[in-house]
Amino acid sequence: MTTDKALDLLAGHHGILDSFIDLSGQERRTNPDTKKALLRANGFELTNDAMIHETLAAFEAEKADRRFPGEVVVQVGAPLALDLGHDTSWRLDLETGTAVAVEGRGQMGLPLSAGVHVLTVQSGARCEQITLIATPTAAPSVGALTGRDRLWGVNGALYGLRSARNLGLGDYQDLARAAKAAAAQGAGYFGVNPIHALGWSDTETISPYSPSHRGFLNSLHIAVDHIPGLESSGRAQSLLASRQVECAAARRADLIDYAGYRIQMAPLLEDLFDVFRAEASTKARQSFASYCQDRRRALSDFTLFEALSEKHGPDWRKWPSDLRSATHPGVPTARTDLAHRMQFHAWLQWLCAAQVSDAQVSAKQAGMPLGLYLDLAVGPRRGGAETWCEGDSIAQGVSIGAPSDQLNPAGQNWDLAAYAPGKQARGRYGAFRQVLRETMRHAGILRIDHILGMNRSFWIPDDGSPGAYIRQPFHSLLAIIAIEANRARTAVIGEDLGLVPQGFREAINARGLYSYSVLQYEKDGAGAFRAPDAMRPQSLACFGTHDTPTLNGFRAGRDIDWWQNLGWIDEDEARMARSERLGEVAALGALGGCPAQGEADTDLATRVHTTLAKSPVAMVSVQLDDLDGQVEAQNLPGTINEHPNWRRRSTVPLEQFDTWPELMEIGQIMQNSERGQRPADLKEKTDEA
Repeated sequence: MTTDKALDLLAGHHGILDSFIDLSGQERRTNPDTKKALLRANGFELTNDAMIHETLAAFEAEKADRRFPGEVVVQVGAPLALDLGHDTSWRLDLETGTAVAVEGRGQMGLPLSAGVHVLTVQSGARCEQITLIATPTAAPSVGALTGRDRLWGVNGALYGLRSARNLGLGDYQDLARAAKAAAAQGAGYFGVNPIHALGWSDTETISPYSPSHRGFLNSLHIAVDHIPGLESSGRAQSLLASRQVECAAARRADLIDYAGYRIQMAPLLEDLFDVFRAEASTKARQSFASYCQDRRRALSDFTLFEALSEKHGPDWRKWPSDLRSATHPGVPTARTDLAHRMQFHAWLQWLCAAQVSDAQVSAKQAGMPLGLYLDLAVGPRRGGAETWCEGDSIAQGVSIGAPSDQLNPAGQNWDLAAYAPGKQARGRYGAFRQVLRETMRHAGILRIDHILGMNRSFWIPDDGSPGAYIRQPFHSLLAIIAIEANRARTAVIGEDLGLVPQGFREAINARGLYSYSVLQYEKDGAGAFRAPDAMRPQSLACFGTHDTPTLNGFRAGRDIDWWQNLGWIDEDEARMARSERLGEVAALGALGGCPAQGEADTDLATRVHTTLAKSPVAMVSVQLDDLDGQVEAQNLPGTINEHPNWRRRSTVPLEQFDTWPELMEIGQIMQNSERGQRPADLKEKTDEA
């Protein structure tokens, strides 16, 4: 067998696709250098031709030697139809820690409860383990969770919320207040950008989609005036008062100064921690202790990373060699030496969790049937806490990205870490489950960013080889999502934009996940916008996202202006794009049966939202930016400093949300389309009855 043939077989065995069809319809072949790079990312040493042949032979021998599959997905309550043979004995270790042992049985017919279990089968000297993923049929539906099949909600940037009490960045108390105001107008949920941990020592990262660890929360959003146990502390109040002059200037600015905010926030939180240790109520201390006990090793690893990052920097790849993973030899000593700083970082996470939980409780008490809508980023930063804590599951030497698509014709390299399929399976998806569990803990809805990556992930090698797709354990991951979603009672949305494989949407919908319909891209084969009644019922629909133009920006062609100013398109291309945009704007206005020509921006916004409200989709999201009349998008993909990404603050302060005319108008539009009623209206009907 030639080396090229052996490489092709080995790559195929590990899910590396030979080719893919790009945005223009052209086939892109995966070259040998890329295949080698992606195999190395999965943990294989392939430094010469002989090693390719040896690795292939070892894999095929191991596969031939197995009598049973390594992994089986089964429905909860259904018996496992797996013939184990009459010459075997087996033991089933349930996720709960309970063990079931049976000897001499040919077929295992025991119904399984939800979870990831381990079946050990013994036959003579042969012993094999099978991972059993017992999953509910589907994730919970909106109807099952709320008793209502059609809802609407508001989505906005948490960091951009403006209030008279925050320190210059939207915080978790602002989140609670914004959700309550939206609930008063009949909104069923309030959604925000990812609130994952960005890293205490990372002073440069501001994108919520480039987190350090997705299983923990962003301490920059802590509401320092709502710390449990310090409600009556004079020392705490004095500390807060001392920051008011600097914070007042920060609150007035239109763009967020993250560096200045961190300079104010970090020492304040450290001082408040000292006050907490000295003065906190018994109830608050017990709550903190319980939080730490519940999360144990995951919290211990994360807080150790945070403490180490204060000494060695935010990127563990630059740390001393004996500290470059949670399992390296220098770690036990570090745990002892840094115990106090670990406790501080655990306290920050407890504050985050307590305040997000309070926001969810507040939203539901205000009448929101689902409450918070949280967002799961596609992956963590490569040098951040998640890759340090979960190194055994991470693909090395590659970054997640995307080939050219409608979001970015040049393709994208996100510089985010990928989970390796084989490594994930060997770890029984523990790292992924921990991330899901923590993110769903306080969420009525979870949106999974770029869920296409759970079917096939586009990896870009560090060695300069072209990117290519690698298959992921799609059905196993969907089963895991269904398990965690049912436990948390959380509805799940999969952001399925981009190059969507055939049958993908049908597969996620069958598992109870909702698709994500962005009106800007909802066009038929002829390029015309889809009529409202042609939108997919099992989806959330919105006009745009953080990565796309706002309504006003779309109408003004602001995105086209940026492309031309940055040199991505020339003058002729810009002229053509603006001409096409005029037609798109007119078509948007006509969707509701009325022409848009000559109408004001607010009239176009009303027509667009009325169109979405009347559609059969389960959920409609209205962007806070569109209510605010913003022109600039939150983010311009492909830029870092050229565009004010992730820094723009809302112009309407939270104190005005309760009487904000645009929010009230949207509530009426949605109510007219039977997408929800204001809590006050429901109360009046109850009183009348």
